[in-house]
Amino acid sequence: MCVEQPPTTVSGAINTAGNPGDIAIMAPGKEPMSYEKLRLQVRTTVDALHAMGYGHGDRIAVSLPNGPEMAVAFLAVASAFTCVPLNPGCREQEVTACLAGAKADAIILPSGAVAASPGVPVITLSPAGGEAGGFTIAGEARAGNIDRAPAAPDDIGMLLYTSGTTARPKLVPLTQSGMVGAALNMAVPLALTREDRCLNVSPLYYVGGLLGSLLGTIATGGSVVCAPGFQPERFFEWLRAYRPTWYTSVPAIHQHVLQLATERPDEARMSGLRLIRTSAAAMPQAVREGLEQAFGVPVIEAYGMTEAPHQIATNPLPPLPRKPGSVGRGVGVEIAVVDGCGQIMRPGGRGEVVIRGPGVTRGYENDPAANATAFYDGWFHTGDLGHLDGDGYLFLDGRIKETINRGGDKISPAEIEEALLSHPAVAEAAAFAVPDPVLGENVGAAVVLHAGTDVTPETLRKHVAGRLAYFKVPARVWAVAGIPRGPTGKVQRIGLYDRLGHSMETPGAPDCEPVPCATPTEQALAEIWARVLGRDHIGRLDSFIDLGGDSLQATMVLSRVRESFGVAVPIARMMDCDDLAALARLVDDLKAGRDDGRHR
Repeated sequence: MCVEQPPTTVSGAINTAGNPGDIAIMAPGKEPMSYEKLRLQVRTTVDALHAMGYGHGDRIAVSLPNGPEMAVAFLAVASAFTCVPLNPGCREQEVTACLAGAKADAIILPSGAVAASPGVPVITLSPAGGEAGGFTIAGEARAGNIDRAPAAPDDIGMLLYTSGTTARPKLVPLTQSGMVGAALNMAVPLALTREDRCLNVSPLYYVGGLLGSLLGTIATGGSVVCAPGFQPERFFEWLRAYRPTWYTSVPAIHQHVLQLATERPDEARMSGLRLIRTSAAAMPQAVREGLEQAFGVPVIEAYGMTEAPHQIATNPLPPLPRKPGSVGRGVGVEIAVVDGCGQIMRPGGRGEVVIRGPGVTRGYENDPAANATAFYDGWFHTGDLGHLDGDGYLFLDGRIKETINRGGDKISPAEIEEALLSHPAVAEAAAFAVPDPVLGENVGAAVVLHAGTDVTPETLRKHVAGRLAYFKVPARVWAVAGIPRGPTGKVQRIGLYDRLGHSMETPGAPDCEPVPCATPTEQALAEIWARVLGRDHIGRLDSFIDLGGDSLQATMVLSRVRESFGVAVPIARMMDCDDLAALARLVDDLKAGRDDGRHR
């Protein structure tokens, strides 16, 4: 009997999965793309990159908004080169640093993007026609001979940035076979087939969206709805229009979905979903139970990280047991728990979670110090605390690492500290995790000011917002007399929030009366802000950040802006606006087609 072998490269997964006429990629407002068209688009893109002088082993960064073009561009680049996905919300200096760290040979950006020179050749992408995922690319040709050999299973298919505990983000190389194996390790326990359709609201620059939602679905012949991100007002519209059988996201998004479901109980029950998957952060029991009751489907909790990649453990589908509070059993990796001396503990013993297996990355790129810490005796040390029960189910009990897990966004404290220290009034700075009822964790920071200086927390938050992506801006900044340090001088970030003796509070109302809105656009935006932020009065000179707005609320604002004004404002552009009046000018200019990229 002939046993079909699973694919071991991204190209193999694309070329063998799905019948030619089956739908592969869908997106709001676009015609569906079939598997035949997907394969053609991938081949055309690879040929175009070859014609520009890029070949086997070249590293090509991709920084595009969430959507079908980003999905197909990733599949194309990863199928023949090394793809370096980047968050399109990153600042210029962040992009430049990421490209240099990855030794990127080029970057793919949207055509017409306002971008300074990133230090590498720019390839522009332009959507083509009304088909989801259809596009053309253009760029200057490079001289020299190129290697057009197809990607092999052991080739590096993707380089992803992750955050360390105290250092700058690290580069995780993932092989072709590791990527496809991870996608199948996610898909098999969920019993995904060509009949399944995933509604993807996850970012397509993180491992969850790329390998979980996208490649996991394509490798099993299903279809993916590539939404522009989570938009609460449109979520149930997408459920009705596309009839997905599952979606996956982080707990912060699930909480919003649950709120929507309680308002639309009949639509939730008739949604057609087969399952809901959650990962990246701990899922509150009340949210899990609420979703299962509202939609009448199981919520599958999983645990993973970029280094695994993506999925380390998962709960099974019914009728197999799902244990409350557990992230399930290992899939494709071996899991153990070790004590402080590195000895494997018996079931029930609490210690650090370690993993090993063929899918685990072989090591961070160009970071021997991090490798010496993370890899020992054949095991990768996750930095998470947990325990295994007698059935092999993993329970997470806390965190060793100081990385801030803001609703699935992994943030390095060092980046925030550097941004704060660049302000002339700041002498010392420490960034750390603070509890957040929606996101799980948010960013907090403590600063010691230079003698004789005075600066407000709002000023420091704006200072950081001008240097880092919006989701890295501290939700709260404390001015303190000193920052706790250990015997070696290392900042003691873990537990710093508790030692400060404060709780996260919603920023209060402005000290002065809001300045009245001056235009119809300002008035309409003020009403949108008021609904999203839960405030009564918004003025034209009010700052979204100062009012306590975060990136999730910004997404909700922009969803309403799109509906009210018919324009799509990138979230990074909104967070660049100093106040409501600046956002109103941006919206008016976009409507008139005269945007010049400057609205601060």
